[in-house]
Amino acid sequence: MVAIYLAIGLAFWSHAAAAAPEVVSFSDARFAPGTIVVSNSEKRLYLVQRGGTALRYPVAVGKRGKAWTGRTFIRGMHVRPAWSPPAVVKRDLPHLPAVIPGGAPNNPMGVAAMTLAGGEFAIHGTNRPGSIGRAVSYGCIRMQNRDIADLFRRVNVRTPVVAVN
Repeated sequence: MVAIYLAIGLAFWSHAAAAAPEVVSFSDARFAPGTIVVSNSEKRLYLVQRGGTALRYPVAVGKRGKAWTGRTFIRGMHVRPAWSPPAVVKRDLPHLPAVIPGGAPNNPMGVAAMTLAGGEFAIHGTNRPGSIGRAVSYGCIRMQNRDIADLFRRVNVRTPVVAVN
């Protein structure tokens, strides 16, 4: 059993080694250092840093009418999570199974997920890297697996998250 957890951990963290988020100027005083800011219109996620900068990552966001906006915080952090399609997804895609195991190639959560308080949304990796930079989800924020692995090690449960248009 220990070997399984070790293999999962090594696979997950190997993605982090290849990640290199872009450091950009960010001087919006509404957001304190340590805050994750998702810009739906830019399809970018920012991790606000001290000194007027942020780490910037490309993301996929909610499709028209499904993009999430608001303020919340990270409620949970999960490596290779299983995924159960929410009711709205299941209604549109009834062929989906009730649960897709973590690590399965058809699991849309990728290598990690950070669940957000107050709803069914998450910031997570993806099994569809071509979706990054587009408005395609049911409200979740998708990241390249290497990027979610990098962000995952920089934040904690209770990190504030703000999504703006």
